[in-house]
Parts: sequence; C-alpha cells; structure tokens
Amino acid sequence: MAETVTVDEGEGTAGLPTGDLTVLARNLHIVYRVYEDRRTGIRELVANRFRRPSYREVHAVRGVDLAAHRGEAIGLIGRNGSGKSTLMQAIAGLLPPAEGEVYASSQPSLLGVSAALNKAVSGRRNIVLGGLALGLSREEIEERMDEIIEWTGLEDFIDLPMRTYSSGMKARLLFAVATSVEPEILLIDEALNVGDEAFKERSKERIAELVEGAGTVFVVSHSLGTIVELCNRVLWLDTGEIVRDGDPEEVVEAYKEHFRELKRQRKARKQAARKKSARKKARRKARREQRAAAAAGTPEPDAPDRGRTPDAEDTGNGPDDASGSTRPGNAAP
Repeated sequence: MAETVTVDEGEGTAGLPTGDLTVLARNLHIVYRVYEDRRTGIRELVANRFRRPSYREVHAVRGVDLAAHRGEAIGLIGRNGSGKSTLMQAIAGLLPPAEGEVYASSQPSLLGVSAALNKAVSGRRNIVLGGLALGLSREEIEERMDEIIEWTGLEDFIDLPMRTYSSGMKARLLFAVATSVEPEILLIDEALNVGDEAFKERSKERIAELVEGAGTVFVVSHSLGTIVELCNRVLWLDTGEIVRDGDPEEVVEAYKEHFRELKRQRKARKQAARKKSARKKARRKARREQRAAAAAGTPEPDAPDRGRTPDAEDTGNGPDDASGSTRPGNAAP
C-alpha cells in the first residue's frame, strides 16, 4: 500500500519535481469498505460458516494526477459523492492510498465543519488545544489568543462550552485557529458555507492573504460563486476522476452546462414517457370502443318458445287436417 509523504523543500525524490510545488498526487486511488447495515440470520451465518458480514468496496478516487503550487487557490466542485472530501483527506494524510502516491512540502492543515472538537470545554480551551495540535507553544498561543478571539467575534461566548455554539460559531472558531499559524497548505472542506455574510467576507480576505503569502489553499464548496471569486484554479471531479482542470470561470461554466444538458435530457425522457403513456391509453380506449361497437351491432339469437304449437307453414299441414279434410291436390278419386 502506498503512503502519504511529506517532502522538505529542495529534498526531492525519484522523479519528483521541487521548487514551488507544494502538493503532488500521482495515479492516486482511494478505496474503502462499507459494511452492510443489516442483521444476519442464523441460517445465513451457518451457510457462510460464520464469516464476517458482507461489505462493498467504494472506489472513491480513481487515478487522480494533481500538482499544486505556491500561490494557488484551488477550488473543487462536483456532485455529492464525487470524491472531493475523500481527496482532501488523502492529501492531508488521513486516508492511505490504495494505489499511487501523495507528496506534500509540509503538513497540510485540514479545516472542516465536521472536524473533531471537544464540545465539553470552552472555546478558549479549544483554541489552546488546536494551537498545540498545530505545533504552537503555549507562549505563542497566549500571544495570539486575543487576536484569534477578536477575529471570531465570539468575545461574549468564548468561555462557554462548545456544545452551546451554533454551527456558524464553530466554523468561525475553527477557521481562526487553523489560519492562526498561516499554514503552507490549507484544506477547507465546506467550512465557508455555514457562516454569515460577515464571516464569509473575512474568510475571503484571509484566504487572499494566505495565497499572497505564497501558500496553497484548497476550497471544497457547492457555492460556485464563492469558488469563482476565491480561486484562481478549479478542479471538477465526478465519480472520483478529474473531468476538467483550469480557469475557474471556464470550468464552472462547463459544469453548469453539463447539468443544464442533463436537465434537458431528463425533461426529454419525461416527455417521451408521457407521450408513450398517452399512446397506450389511446390504444386501450380504441380497443374498448371497438369491443363496445361490436357488441352493440350483433343481435342476440331468439330463444325458442317451448309452449307454442308449430305453425302450419312450419309443418306443411293446414288447419283442416285435424277434421279429416284434404289439402288441394290430394282429392280422393
């Protein structure tokens, strides 16, 4: 199994370019197992000889080649389940590649709303814990504490437990802690979508400062406007593969056109299905009308009258036969 490697500036590896390169992924594949959430019956357990429950292998990232450089703000767009967050976790070293390699010039800092937080302690204590995790000393944390708290705007809530914070408050605190050390590689996974407008504006300014400071920022977001405004490069992922990589406006417009085309195709399929259903209904109606017309135009046969005496015309005998008279042409000699 391949592994994620941090490469120092100028160190180099076989075939690995150095210089302003910060992240390099070559033929990266991420595969993980998902076990089925169902109860297994005794009969099935015995039949399977008590083996482990069945699972599915999810191929989340498929052969991605990526090179990121200093000064780039790279946006990642794509449908849910396209592999964006998985790719970020692989770059951060949280998911081991099943195949391929990931190199980074320094330890990436992954910022996401779902990042682990200690909800039982205060925001101030979480700033300390986060700073220590980022490699800051206690003295450095204390020096930056007031600046971080001011940036978050949580002065009135900073000593309250994290469990009392809203998602936007948590996002502001996380972003402030993650960017307090000006990481060379910052990964932002949907964290900009939960804050208010003031937080979004300050986040954009902070990201611009990081990019100007020769850092590399990855932004995962479904807000295409935010991606175009923040980033100078965009990756479009679908089913774990990079569909397009290039100018933000061009890639975002191609992404929008792709979904407009999918929408037109769905609309055409629905219209075709409605027309097909209407034709079936018309044929069924025509058949019912034909059967009804056939039933109305064919008279039913008369039932025999069992109590009626046959007419003379039916038997060939006149009414006088019973009194002994003869028919014309049968006179006695």
